Amino acid sequence: MNISIDARGINLYNGTGIGTYTENLVRELLNIDEENNYSLFWTGKNYERYKKDNCKIVFTSRRHGSFYENYYFPTFLKNNNMNIHHIPQNGMGLCESYDTKCIVTIHDLIPYLLPETTGRGYLERFLRNMPDIIDKSKGILTVSEYSKRDILKFFNHIPEDKVYVTPLAANTNFKPLDKEKCKSFIKEKFNFNNPYILYIGGFSSRKNAKDLILSFNKIYKDLNEPHTLLLAGSIKDEGKKLVALTENLESKDNIIFTGFIDDELLPTLYNGAEAFVYPSLYEGFGLPPLEAMSCKTPVITSNITSIPEVTGDACILINPFDKSELEKVLVNLLNSEELKNDLSKKGYERSLQFSWRNTAIKTLEAYKKINEN
Repeated sequence: MNISIDARGINLYNGTGIGTYTENLVRELLNIDEENNYSLFWTGKNYERYKKDNCKIVFTSRRHGSFYENYYFPTFLKNNNMNIHHIPQNGMGLCESYDTKCIVTIHDLIPYLLPETTGRGYLERFLRNMPDIIDKSKGILTVSEYSKRDILKFFNHIPEDKVYVTPLAANTNFKPLDKEKCKSFIKEKFNFNNPYILYIGGFSSRKNAKDLILSFNKIYKDLNEPHTLLLAGSIKDEGKKLVALTENLESKDNIIFTGFIDDELLPTLYNGAEAFVYPSLYEGFGLPPLEAMSCKTPVITSNITSIPEVTGDACILINPFDKSELEKVLVNLLNSEELKNDLSKKGYERSLQFSWRNTAIKTLEAYKKINEN
């Protein structure tokens, strides 16, 4: 097969879920597949690692995206006899003039389910374009069985076998490290002395970090030793509201917002934590709990949407709408070394079931089936 992939997201969306997905998928496809030919639409630098005998880099510009999507890409696909064209960024950029069979990855339908948690511009574009994207694509990849059910619920006219589940994975740098060294490094970097509870995942209201903060404030004196709640990530609109909320809490001296965290530091953050807490209200997949489990860190997370599909019974699952339940499990876990050790082992074993290689294998299987139909 001749396969083209819109790989611009590797640089355009670097540091986001779509950027991470595109980068890992492309890398692993090229590692496992020497039989088919690939063309990568590219913008920016860092393309050398993708140069292979069966892979061509097709350069574009960061600007004039609609020109490339509506004119340049369709002409290239036709002139180079492409069998499959894959658009990983929720199908955004799919146009009517593609003769090639197009595959899109729909990561989730959050704009349909929780529109108040997405930016206005993205929301309008998503809702305007998604029905056409669903209809015009020959195949749809998604990241969990839950997301597949959402797609089939909102677009019930499409056949079930048009949607393929290709689960995500944690990057290989998320692995067990020397926990004591990690703890010492993080405590020194952020200037505190207590064991810490970690939250990573952004501060959109759907992530439910507010309830975590309020639950911690309620129970922090019930712990056998003082703990710090560490909330990692860039502080923007919703994050600023949480910082302001924290200033009025009794536990404010035990709550730290780290601000932006470099990717290289994330494994150290996970490894040093006593527990990772992720009470999200909606996830298409939910990578942070898997990243934490890959680092042997005990996890408390939500029992809804796709999250149980990823974690199995290897963590503590809670109802994220019940603050009292979160308060109870926080105390139980943080006061029990035995429970922490048990979840650490179970979570790590569960994490080994996911890899980007498996994501690529399932994606390649979908390419082949769609090409044959």
